[in-house]
Amino acid sequence: MLAYIARRVLLMIPTLLGIMLISFVIVQFAPGGPVERIIAQLQGQDSGATSRISGGGGDLSGGQAAAGGGGEAASSRYRGAQGLDPQFIKQLEVQFGFDKPASERFLKMLWDYARFDFGKSYFRDISVLQLIREKLPVSISLGLWMTLLSYAISIPLGIRKAVRDGSAFDIWTSGVVIVGYAIPGFLFAILLIVLFAGGSFWQIFPLRGLTSENWDQLSLGGKILDYFWHIALPITSMALGAFATSTLLTKNSFLDEIRKQYVLTARMKGLSERQVLYGHVFRNAMLIVIAGFPGAFIGAFFAGALLIETIFSLDGLGLLSFESIVNRDYPVVFANLYIFSLVGLAVNLISDLTYTWIDPRIDFETREA
Repeated sequence: MLAYIARRVLLMIPTLLGIMLISFVIVQFAPGGPVERIIAQLQGQDSGATSRISGGGGDLSGGQAAAGGGGEAASSRYRGAQGLDPQFIKQLEVQFGFDKPASERFLKMLWDYARFDFGKSYFRDISVLQLIREKLPVSISLGLWMTLLSYAISIPLGIRKAVRDGSAFDIWTSGVVIVGYAIPGFLFAILLIVLFAGGSFWQIFPLRGLTSENWDQLSLGGKILDYFWHIALPITSMALGAFATSTLLTKNSFLDEIRKQYVLTARMKGLSERQVLYGHVFRNAMLIVIAGFPGAFIGAFFAGALLIETIFSLDGLGLLSFESIVNRDYPVVFANLYIFSLVGLAVNLISDLTYTWIDPRIDFETREA
């Protein structure tokens, strides 16, 4: 098993390197950049959609300011730069590190990221790591509670549907699950706001933030209630379609196990249906569901929360990534990409190890051999 883990960890290195390289190359040809953004602000233009005439150097750096540079008038390479002092444009390139060749900037970025040195944001006076740390509580809250809620619904519901397969209960709950999965989370979030957050009907839940303004003055119990009061609507809107896949997965896993010979043998021995279901079937049927929990949490943690965060004014990693892309804040963009990719690869390994922990009969090392 240690040899298998070592191989998987070593494979993460070229995978992560490939992700960063492809993203870096794409950014080299993407229009716009931090220099263009500053030029557009000086010219009174839209800073979020400025474009570049030439696909040269206005792209990624490791997030650190670099010294050096020289060459032709830099202003000729930027739309809207006519009339600006070329020396000023050159200073901007040096500040963002764009005076260096792309290959040198990429290698420097890899060296810095290997040491978890992500530099500073281009447009915020704060380090990238500190910026991400400030947004983590929101994303952790959304990801954790949404995953727990979806599992709390899907596992009992999936078991019940498997036991009553083909019944009226199974049919109408399948309809509800499919409809819930088909409704976009952001659309349901708007509906919840209209109904319960003062939109047109009741003012029951708050519309923004994770806590109230008087959070520090509340007791421990008051803080807990206030916290859940604020996340009730966002978590509900996110979990609406999240439990659909795990519900059907749980049902199908139980149906597959219920039809096996060892279940018939247990019933012939006189065991009750509850003893058969939870004493024999549950462990085997829940293997794939439980082993997928780390991946489900990471998926909820990193993806699908952008619109929810925007609608409910929750300043998390999803909103941070989107704003950084729009503003061409490349240190933040690529730090998020690096961390998300690294965590995703690690969670895939943890998920595989979870399979072997739940069911020792599974041996990935033997399978590879």
